[in-house]
Amino acid sequence: MKKERFMNLPTAAIAHYLHRLPPKVCAFPINGTRRWFMLEQPAGDYLDVMCQTHIGLYRMFFDHGVHTLLTPAFGPDLIERGNDYTQIAGAGLARLANHPDFLSFYERYDVRVRFYGDYRKFFTGTEFEYLGDLFDSVTEATEGHQRHRLFYGVCAQDAVQTTAELSIHHYLKNGRVPDKNKLIEMYYGEFVPPLDLFIGFDKFCAFDTPLVTTGNEDLYFTVSPSLYFTETQLREILYDHLHTRRAEETDYSAMTRKDWDIMGRFYDVNRGKTLGVGAKQEHGEFWYPLPQVTLPEEFLEPVLQD
Repeated sequence: MKKERFMNLPTAAIAHYLHRLPPKVCAFPINGTRRWFMLEQPAGDYLDVMCQTHIGLYRMFFDHGVHTLLTPAFGPDLIERGNDYTQIAGAGLARLANHPDFLSFYERYDVRVRFYGDYRKFFTGTEFEYLGDLFDSVTEATEGHQRHRLFYGVCAQDAVQTTAELSIHHYLKNGRVPDKNKLIEMYYGEFVPPLDLFIGFDKFCAFDTPLVTTGNEDLYFTVSPSLYFTETQLREILYDHLHTRRAEETDYSAMTRKDWDIMGRFYDVNRGKTLGVGAKQEHGEFWYPLPQVTLPEEFLEPVLQD
């Protein structure tokens, strides 16, 4: 399918297209929210605005046929931002499990919700200890939902210790070491297939999705904060994942001299360039990626036609 046609399909048609394939598993950590809020200055309380924007993004993914969404939501490193931020983050995590807008969304979209990570260990003895039971309550309430799955990562930065403990408990109970699929099931609460897509923001870094990364997932990184993410971006990513990156391996023995010349020119004009290299803006001190790729003239027309 040509890209232009895919980009103009009705949303339901894209969802139908994806539903004919094995269920897609996507990680989408929502980052840069404070920057977005300060730049946009929307009317309303920060947490109220975050509720609506997060739900809107989750709806967009599910409407386009993504079956399972992993969204790392909180890590211990966020504590370093200070008590004020931690208080807001704790209240935001609670809303994921008890706010009427989220609960209504889970019900209408038939979303099964789970929380993964070491949050019980991390929050034990703190004012946020109650969150563990709150997470359990929404997990139980949505247990029967079947259409979509939404996994929130909380303190999921390192699963080594937890998976070791899970393996020991499983061996003591069953007399055998769990295989990888069983470990994934115990860690996430149910089995999660390998990740298909990871869509991050800012520096190129995939994180907080233990056990389901295989090296075969497609990585994408937005230049602007996650809350600026658009339907057009999602469709471009889905098209790239479904078609551009899924192309058959090139048969180099069948390439013509002209093909080799074009490839050589592309590599020549891009020698010494590295995707992911960035810089810091002099005054604001924020990191931004530097443009790297230069396209030879032979590439420009096919790209515009695709």
